[in-house]
Amino acid sequence: MDLEERIASVTANIGVVGLGDVGLSEALTLARAGYPVTGFEVDRQRIGAVQSGGLGVTEGLDEELLWAVRSWSLKVTDDLRELGDVDVILICVPAPPGASSDADIPHIRTAVDAIATCLRPGQLIVLESTTYPGTTTEVVLPALERTGLRAGDDFHLCFSPERVDPSDREQRGVTVPRVVGGVTPACTAIATALFSRLASAVIPVSSPQSAEMVKLLETTFQTVNIGLANEIAVMCRALGIDVWEVIDAAASKPFGFMPFYPGPGMGGGGIRARTDRLDGFEPRFVSLAHEVNTAMPGFVVSLLAEALNDRGRSLDGSRVLVLGVTYRRDVNDITESPALGIIADLIRRGATVRYHDPYVPTLTVGDRALTSVPLDDGVLQDADSALILTDHSAVDYKRVVEAAPLVVDTRNATAGAVGAHRTIVRL
Repeated sequence: MDLEERIASVTANIGVVGLGDVGLSEALTLARAGYPVTGFEVDRQRIGAVQSGGLGVTEGLDEELLWAVRSWSLKVTDDLRELGDVDVILICVPAPPGASSDADIPHIRTAVDAIATCLRPGQLIVLESTTYPGTTTEVVLPALERTGLRAGDDFHLCFSPERVDPSDREQRGVTVPRVVGGVTPACTAIATALFSRLASAVIPVSSPQSAEMVKLLETTFQTVNIGLANEIAVMCRALGIDVWEVIDAAASKPFGFMPFYPGPGMGGGGIRARTDRLDGFEPRFVSLAHEVNTAMPGFVVSLLAEALNDRGRSLDGSRVLVLGVTYRRDVNDITESPALGIIADLIRRGATVRYHDPYVPTLTVGDRALTSVPLDDGVLQDADSALILTDHSAVDYKRVVEAAPLVVDTRNATAGAVGAHRTIVRL
């Protein structure tokens, strides 16, 4: 039985390299579809958390993990030699934020080198890690073909950008179309056969480079539009206008507008095109959006300092309770979270900082080890200000407003309480 037949009969063994948010979501989607899945992870602590269902993300995810592990639908190992035993390998390892060169992707290189030692005819290799255009054909392909096997003839190689929404605990991305670009048409076809069983639709493109560029466009679209929203927020504050009201009103237009919202900065990582391939062209628009977004943490600290000053307090010596430290709501990912820089700046400027986040029990900022505090009335009343950086849905913001003497809200989490309280300062 060839690979396409094993995919069709749901008997193909699938390997997922890297069990971060993306890899774990892919592994659970595959297990739920009926495929036997092996998750490869070098972090022993992460392996233990996955096997015990103790990631602490949500109760539903932990229960799904326990089901997958205990039913043997998902096997987890750090033995990369077992890569030779699987039929399909999905590479879901992280790439550092701003990756734009070969030196920026050590995890991808390590994963590919491990695969090369075990590569056998008939396997499908799919790179899903967020990376710069050109990675699949310029880094992955040569490393695998040094084995003497040829892509398209002996094995299949594709790029398919991950489109995992970490907050989607129910559908696991099955309603989101997948983009696939193979080294050859045959590579694209076999990957399409797999992803058509996991997603609502598959969009084949002409090459891995095109698929990689799709991810770069998606990421850039978000970066630029959030940068615009952040700049509009700063303008509105200077003019005494409610930016949230403005955006919501603009969103009523059924064409030509898509709402994006401001915040304390942007996290989650990102990618960039290799500028050495652009013949001197510099993507200035993208760079400007990045500058606007990276300036937001400093603006938030200034906003907090101004709010405290208006109440006769200095930031130096104030007690600040940070609510939410992840880069987005209802996830446990702190990758490039603006909260990290904000907390570091507050500490540097003399504030005493505590935080509450139901998804992050402990946090290290510089040389400071912090532990999430319970969100009770005593903690709220003891703070000179509560600073909302991530609007987790599990937090009762009405209670926050009622108990805290001052609330600085960068996410519009307190929208329902604005009219009744004068203790709220919003971005």
